[in-house]
Amino acid sequence: MIKFLLKGVFRDHHRSFFPAITVSIGVALTVLMHCYLTGVFGDMIDVNAKFQTGHIKVMTQGYADNITQMPNDYAIVGIDKVLRTLHNQYPEMIFVQRIKFGGLLDVPNDKGETKKQGPTMGIAVDLFSENSTEPDRLNITKSIQQGQMPQKPGEILISDDFAKKLGIGPGEEVTLLSSTMYGSMAIRNFVISGTVRFGVTAMDRSTIIMDITDAQSALNMENATGEILGYFPDNIYDNPRAEKMAQDFNREFFDSKDEFSLKMSELKEQSGLSEYLDYADKMLGILIFVFVFAMSLVLWNSGLLGGLRRYGEIGVRLAIGENKGHIYRSMIVESIGIGFIGSIVGTIMGLGFSYWLSKGIDISAFTQSSSMMMPSVYRAVITDNAYYIGFVPGLLATILGTMLAGIGIYRRQTASLFKELET
Repeated sequence: MIKFLLKGVFRDHHRSFFPAITVSIGVALTVLMHCYLTGVFGDMIDVNAKFQTGHIKVMTQGYADNITQMPNDYAIVGIDKVLRTLHNQYPEMIFVQRIKFGGLLDVPNDKGETKKQGPTMGIAVDLFSENSTEPDRLNITKSIQQGQMPQKPGEILISDDFAKKLGIGPGEEVTLLSSTMYGSMAIRNFVISGTVRFGVTAMDRSTIIMDITDAQSALNMENATGEILGYFPDNIYDNPRAEKMAQDFNREFFDSKDEFSLKMSELKEQSGLSEYLDYADKMLGILIFVFVFAMSLVLWNSGLLGGLRRYGEIGVRLAIGENKGHIYRSMIVESIGIGFIGSIVGTIMGLGFSYWLSKGIDISAFTQSSSMMMPSVYRAVITDNAYYIGFVPGLLATILGTMLAGIGIYRRQTASLFKELET
């Protein structure tokens, strides 16, 4: 019976071609949107993890409560002891120190007087240690536009856009004006070793990068740091695992009454990323529902039109004694075949478009005023789920559409069949 039905599907193009095309388009859009949304949210999470949140972050309670102000007066002190504790408790994790600070970058003229200056956001990372993973993690070497990596203390990197705005370049001296951990004025001269472009609008606008020992010296933060970021060895965020680590750590070290007690936060808890991750999951569910609903309506109408064309065929099958339920079930089997074929074609089309979008879409023109940590180029990512996720709306829509259209079979009156066939 199945062989007979498949022959009918392939030989009668009017019965199968339009539904298969409809399913293919819907499945292709589902696969494409799945890959693109996965890439967009994945890039946002990856960028935030590398530059801002880590997979987990250890701070003092006071620092966490005022994190947007980069409050280094709530810095972690006795960093050697804290890092030793973290390494002992979580030996599989990679922990790094970061210091973030704000200030003014002053460009002097030949007489040493201010020629230009602009507000800056500074990030201090480990640039000089032999086993440091920070340059690779932040992709600093490949991001250099002019000059080179800092080779010695007192050298810094500056974002390329910021350097052009101030009219400076590698080899020139600038003065950083900021505040120390204790609130006093901090003034230190640095030499620009190179300019960088990260492809992240918030970073490219006015960022400087220096070695963490330079920042500790300039900001009077010896053996102290603003934050400690932790990363899983495979650089893939594991939310359940991170949540468990944060709960265990906070149970032992966090004290809500002590502003300087240590607090660990997982990536999802920081920078509003929880909403983004939940939004990504919901968007995919809504996407599948919309396509299933829309395609079901289209295929319902298609089934009704096909039923009119097959009015005589169904009548003959009923007249020779075929059960209504059997005819109804056979039409559903046909729809499964059509849905399967359409899903295969649509998945191939969707993967093809997703591969093309994996090269990226540059949206930097729309993020010039954004202060969010987001990439300026979004890429689609082909995941394992992309190879079968399209079959969900593809098969559901065809089956649902056929079930709705096939209800008319049960309304046929067997007594009037011969009269209908005569006409």
